[in-house]
Amino acid sequence: MKDPGEAHEAMPAEPTQARRFGKTRVAQASALLEDYAELIADLIASGGEARPTDIARRLGVSHATAIKTIARLKREGLATSRPYRGVFLTAAGEALAARVKARHLLVVALLQAVGVPGEAAEQDAEGIEHHVSDVTLAAFSAFLKRREG
Repeated sequence: MKDPGEAHEAMPAEPTQARRFGKTRVAQASALLEDYAELIADLIASGGEARPTDIARRLGVSHATAIKTIARLKREGLATSRPYRGVFLTAAGEALAARVKARHLLVVALLQAVGVPGEAAEQDAEGIEHHVSDVTLAAFSAFLKRREG
């Protein structure tokens, strides 16, 4: 770390800094939908259905919050639901869930490769996976492949 008495690094140009912060805002806006899609896919794969009650419990949110976000998924064309049958992903929702799951697994693998314990890697990946760029993911993947070979 730098000594607090040292001179500060020059700030990036305004457009560069604005682009960086903008990327973060976009990632935050989509992170919630990505988490829901990934969880719905996992619930359907493991138990055949994704009920709002199960979604709420697993995400640690209220039932009302889950219903509100499920409605947003439906508006975005990522999910459908049937009365008394739960929530289902559309083809677009399934594709999103698959991308998010792959990203999650890659981030976990990288974190574990650098020595992060399993549970910490899983928890940290939940935040990182939404903010990491495709360029960085490709670098993570290349690093892991070199390490294996």
